[in-house]
Amino acid sequence: MTSARTPCTVNKPERSTTIALLFSSSQADLLRLAARMGADADAEDIVAEAFFQLYKNWDELQSMNSAVGYLRATVRNLSRMRVRRLIVARRYADHQVAEPLVHSAEHQAIRRNEQQAVVTALRALPRRQYQALVLRHWMDLKEGEIAEAMGISVGAVKSHTSRGMTKLSEILNAAPK
Repeated sequence: MTSARTPCTVNKPERSTTIALLFSSSQADLLRLAARMGADADAEDIVAEAFFQLYKNWDELQSMNSAVGYLRATVRNLSRMRVRRLIVARRYADHQVAEPLVHSAEHQAIRRNEQQAVVTALRALPRRQYQALVLRHWMDLKEGEIAEAMGISVGAVKSHTSRGMTKLSEILNAAPK
């Protein structure tokens, strides 16, 4: 047996009056619900959107009594969506580069000089230390991959990397600035 769905048959002026009455009687509860769901800053916007959705979808309601339940469900869903959007936005913002996209000529010249100093200091290292540091920090390889590429043990990679970093720091700190 199929259940016949009887839409809420109220003409538009009566619909508006009914929704206005619902608004005055349930707005405070819906605002508290939105705030509890984490949308405290946007609670009023969420409640307003819920009432708009109710007005728009009024003909799909099964009865006038289901309007309050519809509003609660809509407020909950809109609040959850807002919280999810904020979480995604924060993750995205955390991954953004803090430096400006276009640097001044002075900044670029200083950076080029610093990079040149690092390259010069790297060339002063023993060959194995140089290779280990380049593979680790420029090629972003893991220790096992470096060991395989260089034909040495992982322990030797750790040793070359550590000694290379120490020597590189000494060379860069001793260089005139």
